Amino acid sequence: MVLSRTSQYAIQALIYIATQPAGEPVLNRDIAARLNVPSAYLAKILQNLCKQGLLDSFRGRLGGFCLREGMHKTSLMQALALTEGPDFTKSCILGLKECSDETACPMHFKWLPVKKKIIALLEGMTLEDLAKAVQTGKYRLADLPTGALA
Repeated sequence: MVLSRTSQYAIQALIYIATQPAGEPVLNRDIAARLNVPSAYLAKILQNLCKQGLLDSFRGRLGGFCLREGMHKTSLMQALALTEGPDFTKSCILGLKECSDETACPMHFKWLPVKKKIIALLEGMTLEDLAKAVQTGKYRLADLPTGALA
């Protein structure tokens, strides 16, 4: 259950967008610059999140991306299911194709309780929670000081 680079960028961008005033679009290039991620790659990720219903995108001079109404309550788990796929928590920690209680890998039963705790953590954290933590200076995104996100 290791997150792909796509998911890492998506979550960072979603948190950044959630720190912005509601309904105010943010340009892809601004998000990419703030998070120090490739702009073209991030644009594809954000467009996918629009197709999935999490973001709205607007064209033109005042365009950009913003969270759809009510989506600030999206859990981290829900967002990751969009980028990693709905079965990403079912994959084997060792990468085996089949791993279950019946066909367990050597790590399966040791990893299972840890995985359950991680899933509960991801389900319990929303984009709004994470945005507030960044805004209050408790955490920061990428390698930027908190003041740069204002």
